[in-house]
Amino acid sequence: MVTKITEGIGVSVETQFEEGQSRPAERLYLFSYHVTIENKTPDKVQLLRRYWQIFDSNGEFREVEGPGVVGEQPILL
Repeated sequence: MVTKITEGIGVSVETQFEEGQSRPAERLYLFSYHVTIENKTPDKVQLLRRYWQIFDSNGEFREVEGPGVVGEQPILL
């Protein structure tokens, strides 16, 4: 698990290789990600937007951004 804390907000990401949905003979590999966001400040905050930078093992880079996460903008106490 990788964790980063910025301005009191912790983001942890756990990566899982999905062997049953991958096809190594065809060089197709599927991974899932479990993201945990924690408010470590005394104030409540709201997640308005997300911005992920994804680097794969081939050195390829992708950016994912948009409002909220999974269509919601949760308040973190």
